Amino acid sequence: MDRRQILSEAERLAEEVLFPSALAVDASGAIPVSNLDRIASAGLYGLLGPTHLGGADADPATLLAVIELFAGACLTTCFVWTQHQGATRAVVASTGPVADCFGPGLSDGSIRSGVAFAHLLRAGPPAISAVACDEGWLISGVAPWVTGWGHIDVFHVAARHENDIVWGLIDAVPAPPSLVSKRLPLSAIDASGTDQILFDRHLVPADRVTSIQPYDAWRQQYPHGLRLNGSLSLGIASRAARLLGPSSFDDPLATARRYLDEADVSQLPDARGRVSALAVLIANSLVAKVGGRAVVSDHHGQR
Repeated sequence: MDRRQILSEAERLAEEVLFPSALAVDASGAIPVSNLDRIASAGLYGLLGPTHLGGADADPATLLAVIELFAGACLTTCFVWTQHQGATRAVVASTGPVADCFGPGLSDGSIRSGVAFAHLLRAGPPAISAVACDEGWLISGVAPWVTGWGHIDVFHVAARHENDIVWGLIDAVPAPPSLVSKRLPLSAIDASGTDQILFDRHLVPADRVTSIQPYDAWRQQYPHGLRLNGSLSLGIASRAARLLGPSSFDDPLATARRYLDEADVSQLPDARGRVSALAVLIANSLVAKVGGRAVVSDHHGQR
């Protein structure tokens, strides 16, 4: 699919599938697998996967646009689906056997993945450490945030080994005592199924390793990807603005999007903050316009 086809299909899914079910998803506490299946059937689950493996081979700008569409329709579904994209990209780029084994399934959405790497940014001793063994790597520690538990088949985890990061693909199933999951109750998007994962010498087989990367190189590279999260806020802001109707927010929203698109790495935190603040402001204005009805759980204003 080309960019036009991808965006057309994404908009159709957003308006016909995700938005109509968004209130029920948040109220139910679990994403219906049908939401994820419909995205996969449309060929958009592995958006960054190559076309010869069943992916859409989308460029970064297209990915950002689809995230915005999906986030404005059902943020919970979008959040789970977004985690899959980085794992897909890492696996298909790997030169190891993991690419042949998992690349096709991740690209066409028949295998679904989450991620566990935010802990790399935390100060202090590594949250998850890796020790080499004959079969691969044994990892121990805590992944504080893995989204999509119960909806994903595998997850892409990062563990520290001295000055390097060992990246590997792990089955998303409890394997006590080496892998134990604990549900985290969230005040928003709780239906995303976000768990804390505890590892105790859990084996990452050598053929599941996607790469071993210097930690310092990753820290330099990571900020360049922060633009992606801005699209989540843009989606919320855009949907709230549509529900609000023509307003004085239309021009500031366009300005915030432009600033986010044009921001360099040093400006990205400020650009993301601005669009997030604007999303809150527009949503609050929607609640004020609708009145008390907007805080009832079956109204999009409160969501």
